[in-house]
Amino acid sequence: MVEREEELLNSREVARILDLSPDTVNEFARKNILPAFKKGKQWRFRKRDITTFNRRQSRDIRDA
Repeated sequence: MVEREEELLNSREVARILDLSPDTVNEFARKNILPAFKKGKQWRFRKRDITTFNRRQSRDIRDA
């Protein structure tokens, strides 16, 4: 059984979490802003990585 943190998300799911458009999520993946990998033609994201990214971004905004 896959742990919750190892859960894979698609760009639409990540977009909802980060409040971005799926196109922006895909662009961030292409530019290595978001940690991701390709499975076929689709970008996939580990939930753990997105959670970490989201926390880090929130912290950076508060510290600014």
